Amino acid sequence: VFQEMTRKECYFMNGTEKVRYVESYIYNRQTYAMFDSDVGHYVGFTPFGEFNVKHWNSDPVYMEYMRSTVDRLCRHNYPIAAPFSVERR
Repeated sequence: VFQEMTRKECYFMNGTEKVRYVESYIYNRQTYAMFDSDVGHYVGFTPFGEFNVKHWNSDPVYMEYMRSTVDRLCRHNYPIAAPFSVERR
């Protein structure tokens, strides 16, 4: 049995002042590639990940799309997620 998974996470520090988007690609419980909005490009952790990352990072249109994910996905959905994550005590 093989398993491939993608994990997408938004981290909010001090409301929407500092937002970080992380997208991880996982195969059989091992992360092989990751996009971090603070870094601004993909990072590969295995030979397979390095091969894919080289292709993804070479496309400027796709990279600009990924860099805009912080505003498009995380900040846009903050008012929806805030009551469940920030205001809980």
